[in-house]
Amino acid sequence: MADKKLKVTLTKSTSGRLKSHKACVAGLGLRRIRHSVEVIDTPENRGMINKVSYLLQVEEV
Repeated sequence: MADKKLKVTLTKSTSGRLKSHKACVAGLGLRRIRHSVEVIDTPENRGMINKVSYLLQVEEV
């Protein structure tokens, strides 16, 4: 059984954002603008994505 994955791309800068928002971006493994990672679709990852959704682009893989 394969886990669902999400492709997450950082589209805006984290400069000047709240510390907790920067931590969410780092927790997802994103390092710079236009950097993409694939994460497993878990409630923990969904929570981080929802918190900083205004900085991200999310696609189902």
